[in-house]
Amino acid sequence: MIQISSDVIRGYNDTMILYLLWDTPSYGYEISKKISEMTDGMYNIKETTLYSAFKRMEKENLVTSFYQSAENGKRRTYYQITDAGRSYYLSKCEEWQVTQDVVEHFIRKE
Repeated sequence: MIQISSDVIRGYNDTMILYLLWDTPSYGYEISKKISEMTDGMYNIKETTLYSAFKRMEKENLVTSFYQSAENGKRRTYYQITDAGRSYYLSKCEEWQVTQDVVEHFIRKE
């Protein structure tokens, strides 16, 4: 199985995270696990990458965070998407379509 290079996908980490937060708030480990599951293990986001993204997106008002206690009593940081995050997500989806169209010109189909 081919592993996707983090360099290739770095610009779309935020898009994946925001997609997963669209309907419901979540926390880091759960998001990391869902990304791995949804990509059939082809992409595993590193913990440092994930938390750097959360910090940056919170600073840019794309997400907000809050604390909630888990069943085991531990306090978790949950993240939820903001209206600005929704707009940003939609713009990144449009950007992806254009990027895909451009790169497709340089993919050999032989």
